[in-house]
Amino acid sequence: MFDTLARGFRQARNRLAGLTELTESNIDSALREVRLSLLEADVEMGVTKAFLARVKEKAIGQTHTNRVKHAGEAHAVSASDIFIKICNDELISLMTHEGELVKFSPGITGIMMVGLQGSGKTTSTAKLARWLEKQGKKPLLVAADMQRPAAVEQLKVLGGQIKMPVFNIPDGTPVQICAAAKDEAKKLGRDVILYDTAGRLAVDEELMQELADIKSKTAPDNIFLVIDAMIGQDSVKTARAFNEKLGISGVVLTKLDGDARGGAAISVKEATGAPILFSGVGETTDKFEEFRPEGMASRILGMGDVVGLMQDFEEVVDQKKAERDAERMLSGEFTLEDFLDHIRMIQKMGSLKDLVDKLPLGGMLPGGIPDNVNLDDKELVRIEAIIQSMTKFERKDPYALVREPKRVERISSGSGTKPEQVTELVQKFVFMRQMMGSLGQNMGMMGKIPGMKQMAMARNAKKMMAGGGMPGMG
Repeated sequence: MFDTLARGFRQARNRLAGLTELTESNIDSALREVRLSLLEADVEMGVTKAFLARVKEKAIGQTHTNRVKHAGEAHAVSASDIFIKICNDELISLMTHEGELVKFSPGITGIMMVGLQGSGKTTSTAKLARWLEKQGKKPLLVAADMQRPAAVEQLKVLGGQIKMPVFNIPDGTPVQICAAAKDEAKKLGRDVILYDTAGRLAVDEELMQELADIKSKTAPDNIFLVIDAMIGQDSVKTARAFNEKLGISGVVLTKLDGDARGGAAISVKEATGAPILFSGVGETTDKFEEFRPEGMASRILGMGDVVGLMQDFEEVVDQKKAERDAERMLSGEFTLEDFLDHIRMIQKMGSLKDLVDKLPLGGMLPGGIPDNVNLDDKELVRIEAIIQSMTKFERKDPYALVREPKRVERISSGSGTKPEQVTELVQKFVFMRQMMGSLGQNMGMMGKIPGMKQMAMARNAKKMMAGGGMPGMG
């Protein structure tokens, strides 16, 4: 989603390549590229102007700074390095938030979820409830969106998925439902109430008055505005309207895995004073995380977000299993069954585009990912279908498909794919396994990596045992 923004900063960096100092002339040239990308990415005009002014002021102030010390050694720093560092710091400043994400009260904490229809508000309510449960809280979901058909049923389904109670009064008004929720929370022993309020296709006075009445009756500790990252500059107008009427305490940014241009992430706090606190991707309730300005700034600059990627990884990976798989892979014993497990793990982590977006490809691929590279999640589904259509024997011995081509035809028919697609998958897998096995045989410098040396020793011990014992032993 940050391709447009990253392209502008990349072109700015290229304009400064080879230069050792920043001047007003070359700074202006670089900032023109950044300005175009910010506007194309739907960053609000006022926010864009203020950001560029701050970057220019700080860049000119560092015109002669071209060497830094690290670990006692002096290193040359190019003009482009200085420029990108300033941009990074300013981006973080634009999005950063100091203080608690959620303000908790001594008794029952109230959280009012507001936003336009279609922003992902109801799903975000369930996602936040799951996040709160991980913090040791006991949320109660309140279905107060009586405007949208099936909204109450949707929240009940989501509540069932995360095993949390959902409160509603079938014939009640939104204000009545929210007002009665506190007694229900006390009765059930819940300490956080999440009010899922009604949205509209656009901001209108009727909606705002209803929300103001709910706020008056419930006195929530937090009012979170849910914003669809794909609506661009309109997100700023929406945030301002809700903030003026209700005084929002934070923003939940949704659909960050879509085709959004990223402008909302940069614009919201600068324009309204309300920080982005959480971000959501996908429909499942586990795709919800604390908003990290540092990671977002890094992704905007095309440098990935390794911390965010590792957090995704830790959510779905069994560490001991991962170590066993690594050993099997380096010994050439990795099977298509293992490969299928890894595909399913990747699918749990999110879309391929989102994962690749978090990889630090800026240094490895200075031009970014080529446009002709297709990151299609359907490809993983296709591979999964092919492997699932194989027998256990075929998954353990893919060479069986080479020896007996009729097996390929059966798998092709069972998976709804072409025979050449099955053959190509098997060939690529066999090549990968051979390559990893060869790497395991010739560890070289890899043997110095923590854990790799132990793997090599364990594998050699296994081979010696299979060959008749330790050298010198009878």
